[in-house]
Amino acid sequence: MSIERYELTDVQWNQIKNLFPKYHTGRPPKSNRIMFNAVLWIARSGAAWRDLPKERYGSWKTVYSRFCLWRDTGLLESLFITLNYEADYEKLSIDSTVVTAHQQSAGAKKGG
Repeated sequence: MSIERYELTDVQWNQIKNLFPKYHTGRPPKSNRIMFNAVLWIARSGAAWRDLPKERYGSWKTVYSRFCLWRDTGLLESLFITLNYEADYEKLSIDSTVVTAHQQSAGAKKGG
C-alpha cells in the first residue's frame, strides 16, 4: 500500500499498532491501519464523512462506525496519551500564523 497524503508512515504505525484490539467478527474486518488512516484523512482534510475516498478507504459508514467504537471505548484517548508521552518536540514551531491572539490582547477597548 502506497503512502498517501495524511497517512501514517510504517514507523508511525509500528508505534501504535499494538494498541488496537483484535476484532473477532463473522467476516474479516477492515485493516485497523486503513481505518485509522481514513479517520486521519477526515480530521486533517476537514471533509465530511461522505466525502471520504471510497476507492481508497471503503465505505464511509464503516470508517465512521469504527471511529465511534474507538471513541466510545477510549482507544483514541489512550492513543493520544501514548503518543503525547513519547512526543518529539524537536521540530515543533508555533508562531502567529498558527495561534491567534484574542482581540483584548491587541489593545482593543473594552465594552465594544
